[in-house]
Amino acid sequence: MPTIKVAVINASTVLKDADAGKAVPALQAQVHNDFAPAWGVDADLVFIPKGSQPPAGAWWLTILDNSDQAGALGYHDLTDQGLPLGKVFAGTDIQFGSQWTVTASHELLEMLVDPDINLAAYVDQPNGGMRLYAYEVCDACEADQLAYKTDGVLVSDFVYPAWFESFRKAGSTQFDRQGRINEPFQLLPGGYIGIFDCPSGNGWTQITGDKKAHHYSMRPPSARGERDGGRQGSSGSGATSRRRHADVCDQLAILPRTKDSSRCRVRPASTWVKPAFSRRTR
Repeated sequence: MPTIKVAVINASTVLKDADAGKAVPALQAQVHNDFAPAWGVDADLVFIPKGSQPPAGAWWLTILDNSDQAGALGYHDLTDQGLPLGKVFAGTDIQFGSQWTVTASHELLEMLVDPDINLAAYVDQPNGGMRLYAYEVCDACEADQLAYKTDGVLVSDFVYPAWFESFRKAGSTQFDRQGRINEPFQLLPGGYIGIFDCPSGNGWTQITGDKKAHHYSMRPPSARGERDGGRQGSSGSGATSRRRHADVCDQLAILPRTKDSSRCRVRPASTWVKPAFSRRTR
């Protein structure tokens, strides 16, 4: 039985509870049947109609009207209680011709894989240094035209763990749910991924639980410089900040409104709709 509980909260005015609630069984089926076997992460979803409160301890996937971040159809972050939060801007989706259920699926799956928004895969670069790839499972194949239907509802395609494994050869395994991706880190039309390039560093060292200094280096730096890095979002902002800002959301008084775009991950609108909007996820 899944230990993760996700409250799908309808706090929008553009979707009636009946319409929003119809999508929840399809999202649940995608998580149980498609996502969990590939990623080993499962969750139980519960629909929360307008005016109702989510259960204590639940993660939130909240359906809102208009985007509160420039260029965002949705994003995932943390609530002011420190629990995972996904925002889906159904009104903005409708305005720009995108499917809100694809955004909901996108943010839900990425929240399940990287709930604290702190994971990345690194790849050594041929000329030294390394590149970090944000652990976002829908960005590479996020376009609505690449989505698929579950119980008649359009949901996002997503990559498999092998997409983040640089040792995989092209065509050697399945890299995404729909089988369109052929190799690690491949981006389909309309897709993208957040990266952070680290051209040089001091090599891998260790920290210990001892209070005294410890100078052992487990991997010496290469002649061209080696691994040292940080993380930035797809929006191109700088170092991640853990500071949070919260205020009262017009649709749901208990929902924090994040203003630190370097911390959250966001789903931009597909470039074929409007280049200024995308389903960003950090």
